[in-house]
Amino acid sequence: MEEKRQYKYADAEKALEDLRKKGYVKDYNAHSEEVTHNPAAFKIMYIYRYEGMSNPDDESTVYGIEHLNHGEKGVFVAGNLSFNEDDAAKVLLQLEIDGRKEELE
Repeated sequence: MEEKRQYKYADAEKALEDLRKKGYVKDYNAHSEEVTHNPAAFKIMYIYRYEGMSNPDDESTVYGIEHLNHGEKGVFVAGNLSFNEDDAAKVLLQLEIDGRKEELE
């Protein structure tokens, strides 16, 4: 598996285009129940962040995630994670935190 990489980017469309070129084509926003029902089956492979120049509320994150059991690759786009109430966004934020803990061990 590839190592996790984090990028800053100009806009979400650029991040999605980069991930599509890498084979991340499934829209996990449309299939968020797959992520929320079995978070241990997913790994975050790429994180793209956009931070608004003047307003922190403009922050967004694009995740490139992979299903560990069958290798399916997809994307999930989340707005400002500190205000996001979506269950899948919360799960991905926790996966991001857990992944960072693993890197430190």
